[in-house]
Amino acid sequence: MEYLGECRELALAEIERFIPRRQPRDIPFYDLMRDYPLRRAKALRPALAVATCRALGGSMEAVLPTAAALELYHNAFLIHDDVEDGSLRRRDEPTLHVKHGVPIAVNIGDGMLALALGPLLDNTRLLGLGKALRVLRLVSRMARESAEGQAMELAWVRGARWDLRDADYLRMVHKKTSYYSFITPMLAGGIAAGAPEEVLRRLFVLAARLGSAFQIQDDVLNLAAEPQAYGKEIGGDLWEGKHTLILLHLLRSATPEERAEIHVILRKERPRSAEVDAAARAFADLLAGMEAGGRLAPDARLEIERARAAVDGGERAIRTSTDVTRLFQLLRDHASLSHARAIAVRRARAAGRTLDSLAHRIGPSVHRAVLRALIDFVTERDW
Repeated sequence: MEYLGECRELALAEIERFIPRRQPRDIPFYDLMRDYPLRRAKALRPALAVATCRALGGSMEAVLPTAAALELYHNAFLIHDDVEDGSLRRRDEPTLHVKHGVPIAVNIGDGMLALALGPLLDNTRLLGLGKALRVLRLVSRMARESAEGQAMELAWVRGARWDLRDADYLRMVHKKTSYYSFITPMLAGGIAAGAPEEVLRRLFVLAARLGSAFQIQDDVLNLAAEPQAYGKEIGGDLWEGKHTLILLHLLRSATPEERAEIHVILRKERPRSAEVDAAARAFADLLAGMEAGGRLAPDARLEIERARAAVDGGERAIRTSTDVTRLFQLLRDHASLSHARAIAVRRARAAGRTLDSLAHRIGPSVHRAVLRALIDFVTERDW
């Protein structure tokens, strides 16, 4: 944890270096970019990039700009992810779109993605053109894979797809999580250190296994962690109806009667945010006031309200706390959390064996020790 903390401080200092100080007139644009990065976080991606590079004999100077850029990418992805999922909390605080609205949050995420290109282009001076282009190509692949993985998950939600296998989930996670959280940081560290292709291929395998283990454990924590340690909305995946390994196992294991009950719950929508409800109430009050003041005929008001209801989807079934409590109970009854955790542990152990196979290239050092500790941390963490 001390190593992670030091890497976080280094990455934040580097991010401060390339976030402009001067704001656009009357707009806290760059201040809001600092919101998510400054919240309590592991800074796992910078630490992976630094530890891999240093374990392979590379320098801190060679990898730090890329490590900071990846942390900025990560936080931009989180902002967009929170908007898409309707998440309410991130790192024990309200999400950016809850605090400032969806348009501002999306714009801040876009700005962070644009800024992250700067240090990657600076790599031409630090690493030379060849290595810099390899890192840039790697990050380009990361962005595409992450977007494809997110598209897969969103399509499953939109289509209410539950006829999925564990392999489908693992493929989605490989794209959405492994590429930007593990594969890209570790390969970027290896490229910065000048590692040969054979080492980079093994790092890819190690990172892919570790990334899926990390995401599965994150899904478990979403349902089982202590709220203060986790820092996100406990049970949020059930409120959102996310297609996790845990829910897929439950649907396979449940009785036909239970499965029918689960599908009824999953077809319901997550409750709207307080912001949306407040806007709906304000609109209704406006119509009532216009009618009372003689500026709107009663029949016109009814037509407007019907049109608004049609746009909103009419009277839709909303998921309740009772529904979510029932899903929790069924998950416990069918040991779905244990199933997912067992898969995470197996994949983390396989990643450990891959790291051991690199002993001839990665000798004993504090950096190698950190990589080994991170493999255990992925499945033992509680936040």
